[in-house]
Amino acid sequence: MNVLGAGIVFNRGRGISCLENALIERWVAPSDSVYAVKPEIINDQVVLKDSRRADKFSKMAILAAYDALEDSGIKVDKKSLGIIMATGFGPHATTYRFLDDILDYGDRNVSPTSFSHSVHNAAVSYIASVLNVNGPTITLAQFAFSFQQALILAKSWLKEGRCEYVLVGAVDELSKTMEYIFNRKLRVAEDGKIKPFRFLQNSEAVAGEGAVFFLVTNVDTGKRYCRFEKVYFNKDVCRDLPDIYILDNDGIIEDETAYRKICAEKKPLITSYTPIFGSMMTVSAFNCAAASLILKNQICYANPVLINPYKVNICANTKKMKIDSINCVRYNCSKVNAVVELKR
Repeated sequence: MNVLGAGIVFNRGRGISCLENALIERWVAPSDSVYAVKPEIINDQVVLKDSRRADKFSKMAILAAYDALEDSGIKVDKKSLGIIMATGFGPHATTYRFLDDILDYGDRNVSPTSFSHSVHNAAVSYIASVLNVNGPTITLAQFAFSFQQALILAKSWLKEGRCEYVLVGAVDELSKTMEYIFNRKLRVAEDGKIKPFRFLQNSEAVAGEGAVFFLVTNVDTGKRYCRFEKVYFNKDVCRDLPDIYILDNDGIIEDETAYRKICAEKKPLITSYTPIFGSMMTVSAFNCAAASLILKNQICYANPVLINPYKVNICANTKKMKIDSINCVRYNCSKVNAVVELKR
């Protein structure tokens, strides 16, 4: 699948130019120990003029999807565009707020707006409305590999001719509840740094949030970032070595030692940009956005955090180089891996 456009909303800003700046600037300390998206980042009165009641989860999704389409420069027929959104936890902040309202006011007196926004597919409905498209839409929810499943579905839709273009992306948000869960269930990094190359058995995480979308198609337009070649599960990561590995190691799984197998290989460069985005179930999509920029610009951006006790062959300095293939690798709690293969 050719990637024609990309859009992103994350703690460092909105848009691919903000992502490129963040990759160049490397790690910046999080605000209040979390990588939260500030309200001013999603305060676009033009794009969101008909979505004023949308919650933060939906607003991040709308803006990332809108920017991906704008970034492509393509005028897409409203019937030929599908939308697939992946999420780990969905709009859980609104869901919990709705449940609190039931407890406070009873089920007959809760806000119907809160109820409708608590549904996972609400954000996709907003995107379709804002973009004025009526192609197929769906939301996929799965903890570790929802974005990978979304890519597989997008490829199926294009192959079947269900649509000519697909906006495929991922969204996850922070909330006080999520911060509480992180503090209770995970070891939060006191210095605010995710350290992907320590490979701890008791990992350190820093909660994050954001949205990223890609406009993909099988049509060869002559202009693209790269292409999503294939998604693998339980792949032998030491075979068919790419030019660069990007590790989705964000501290959200307790035991990170499975990632060391990849780093035993000396030839490929190893990178991980999770210290820029924060820990979240859908961080794979954000690393894929970084991979898309790497392949487009033919620049390997230095790792944001260089702590490297195992002397892994990491990319320590930003440099131009010939890059044809990147594998983004994520493990879940059961040490099952998912690999997204991107090619130039």
